[in-house]
Amino acid sequence: MRVEDAVPVRSFRWSRGQEHFPGWWWLATTGRHVGYESWLERDHLMLLDFDPAVTAVASQPFWLHWDDGYRGRRHAPDFFARLADGTGVVIDVRADDRIERQDAEAFDVTARACGAAGWEFRRVGMIDPVLAANVRWLSRYRHPRCAGPPGVADALRRVFAVPVPLPTGAAEAGDTLAVLPVLFHLMWRRELAADLGSGPLGPSSLAWLAAGAR
Repeated sequence: MRVEDAVPVRSFRWSRGQEHFPGWWWLATTGRHVGYESWLERDHLMLLDFDPAVTAVASQPFWLHWDDGYRGRRHAPDFFARLADGTGVVIDVRADDRIERQDAEAFDVTARACGAAGWEFRRVGMIDPVLAANVRWLSRYRHPRCAGPPGVADALRRVFAVPVPLPTGAAEAGDTLAVLPVLFHLMWRRELAADLGSGPLGPSSLAWLAAGAR
């Protein structure tokens, strides 16, 4: 069984008054729902879904057991991602200012175990808020139903062969209200590129046909 097809080794819990926010993310990459236990985990899951190099993601994929010299310990990493080149990536999500001593030990043990298994290990923290906000907006258009008629997508590819402001390109491709969902869907799919880190997407934002796009 592939690790990316594993079911979570522990359940996600919802209770009144809890400080974290678990939920399920519909992963456009695979068409499956993947669980998360905080909004930070959700945003990292969103970025994995947005990354064209990622082909599959599983949450809480396995338990790692070890003895710290005093007692038995165990840790379930947050995510396992499979990349297009076959690489396995184990991911733990924790903000830098929330890493306690035992957390640091768990991440170190996990990194060494991943090295022995031939996997990559990443401990990721806070995300640039501008990037997160822009990708979160595009994620609303990740479902294939936003692809629209083929003619609209082809028109957008022609219009954005050179950098053009978003509303200008949408108007040139057809009716703006009908075209914008397709435009954002192509941006989610990385067929159209834009600078997502310098500021919020808006009327002055430029987009262009990404390298390798049809």
